Amino acid sequence: MTNIYAVILAAGKGTRMKSKLYKVLHPVCGKPMVEHVIDHISSLHTAQIVTIVGHGAEKVKGYLEGKSEFALQEEQLGTAHAVMQAEALLGEKEGCTLVVCGDTPLIKPSTMEALVKYHEEQQAKATILTAYADQPDGYGRIIRGEDGMVEKIVEHKDATEEERQVKEINTGTYCFDNRYLFDTLKKVSNDNAQGEYYLPDVIEILKKAGETVAAYQTDDFNETLGVNDRVALSQAETIMRRRINEQHMRNGVTIISPENTFIGPDVSIGSDTVIHPGTVLKGRTVIGSECEIGPNSEIDNCQIGDETVVRHSVAADSEVGSRVAIGPFAHIRPASAIGDEAKIGNFVEVKKTTFGKGSKASHLSYIGDAEVGSGVNLGCGSITVNYDGKNKALTKIEDDAFIGCNSNLIAPVTIGKGAYVAAGSTITDDVPGNALSVARARQVNKENYVENLNSKK
Repeated sequence: MTNIYAVILAAGKGTRMKSKLYKVLHPVCGKPMVEHVIDHISSLHTAQIVTIVGHGAEKVKGYLEGKSEFALQEEQLGTAHAVMQAEALLGEKEGCTLVVCGDTPLIKPSTMEALVKYHEEQQAKATILTAYADQPDGYGRIIRGEDGMVEKIVEHKDATEEERQVKEINTGTYCFDNRYLFDTLKKVSNDNAQGEYYLPDVIEILKKAGETVAAYQTDDFNETLGVNDRVALSQAETIMRRRINEQHMRNGVTIISPENTFIGPDVSIGSDTVIHPGTVLKGRTVIGSECEIGPNSEIDNCQIGDETVVRHSVAADSEVGSRVAIGPFAHIRPASAIGDEAKIGNFVEVKKTTFGKGSKASHLSYIGDAEVGSGVNLGCGSITVNYDGKNKALTKIEDDAFIGCNSNLIAPVTIGKGAYVAAGSTITDDVPGNALSVARARQVNKENYVENLNSKK
């Protein structure tokens, strides 16, 4: 296979989205749609990718930095004009070039690979990705000759009644011989009602020059969906979510209610894991085997070991070991590491904390900026008091320590190995290993207090 290059068209503002966010940055399953396109194309081992930017150029570059080079289309003068902006980067290269719109996140890598392969087999100068549409109104029709090659693309408004019966449509994705592409772009005219330079005109020019123009038809019309408004965005989200969930289920994951489960494209899940309804898995989350996640849990950019259970809880940017129990209603905040066989129970919040193997915080605790050893028990209402209004400080709780209910550990402080903190204590000084620390007022009972109080009324 020759070198493969790609030009991504992402300069449009997308006024029909009615949004401050530029169209190609609208997320589908948690990732900007243009990033889906880039990632799919990258899987073809492309030699070079150039994204044409315009509106919101700096924001688009920020999302795609390191994944693409960029060319600026200062004025939006049509699709051919957009591709021309890549000439300085690609114009002299030998190979084939994919041209893909940045608002088509559903085109599969396998389809693009098949398009390139067919293009090379046909020794074509241009190959159009087409699809069969049950309702082709509004689409350009592909008119083929007796040899199966493309004779022309005719827009719906210009088509005859016979041509309008054709249901093979132009998807707007192309594969070109790179040198022919940039040579022919110079011949494209803007002599039309809009005064713009259109990429399909390249096809007509090549045909008139006697060059081979082929068409490869995908068998899935949904792949070709272009997202131009919020309705299409919702449709793309639904299609991609179904595709992602089906792939996980075929890989051995049980998803109880796929229509009510939201899994991002970069999530990995081990076999025999069960995902309950209302679960949202985002970012580059990795979940091990034989886990149980949900219902109604949100996990973002986390590593979760085998046989772990997460119920009705939220976790972000953290690591969770194997055979851990989280929830219900727990919150694992960023930069936390929960060790194997630990328990983070109901209404427990953990933030920027290492929580050792077999340790437990079963209910109603806040553990922030802490190092918790193994075998530690934190009683109900235990709090690491980590913030003095200006600075955060560290709490260390060593192995096998026992923290009684309603205890406040005022950081910076260290609770030694095997130490006990009595319930209701406020600890301001270090506690030695194996010691019992009691830091609370001594109980005083005042006999007949209520009777005396009432007699004064």
